Amino acid sequence: MYGLIGKLRTVEGGAQRLASIMCGIGEMPGCVSYVVALDPDDPDVVWVTEVWESADAHAASLELESVQSAIAEGGPLITGFELRQQTVPQGGFGLT
Repeated sequence: MYGLIGKLRTVEGGAQRLASIMCGIGEMPGCVSYVVALDPDDPDVVWVTEVWESADAHAASLELESVQSAIAEGGPLITGFELRQQTVPQGGFGLT
């Protein structure tokens, strides 16, 4: 498995809109888990936690029309990527 955890900083007041855009992407082949969360301590931060079958599945997802559309719409709301951590998920509730 391949995992990513990301912290995205948005323009002031943009986190909720970005989260909505990201939650609307829909099905992505090879995606085991995709969680978009607001930060309770910082109103301009969105956290994304992803688990994929492989790094290749994640890379392929970036070419999906729905993902490209979300990038085009949400990109202007992002002012920076404050954290991007790759992980190797070993399992857990909801993961096989």
